[in-house]
Amino acid sequence: QVQVVESGGGLVQPGGSLRLSCAASGILFGLYDMGWYRQAPGKERELVARLGRGGSSDYADSVKGRFTISRDNAKRTVSLQMNSLKPEDTAVYYCNAALPGASYWGQGTQVTVSA
Repeated sequence: QVQVVESGGGLVQPGGSLRLSCAASGILFGLYDMGWYRQAPGKERELVARLGRGGSSDYADSVKGRFTISRDNAKRTVSLQMNSLKPEDTAVYYCNAALPGASYWGQGTQVTVSA
């Protein structure tokens, strides 16, 4: 059974930092591209950052220079370090594990940036 579980969300003030973590089980983790997506109220889900199995990464323009994605294949985890957070980063953040023909999502973790 595949499980993708996020953790680390919460409430933070503007300019603060949070680190999200995602643990995946039931898959050959090293074969998957891992990504973080987010969905704000009334908006579509969007890609935040993605880290391919080969190590290539890409980021949404809105988070470049502030967020960093990393993965630990031995621990089957992917993390998202978020710095200089802004109110517009408020959303539910989802972890995704994907390869052609398969895509698995976590349940999401809420990130709220507010004074």
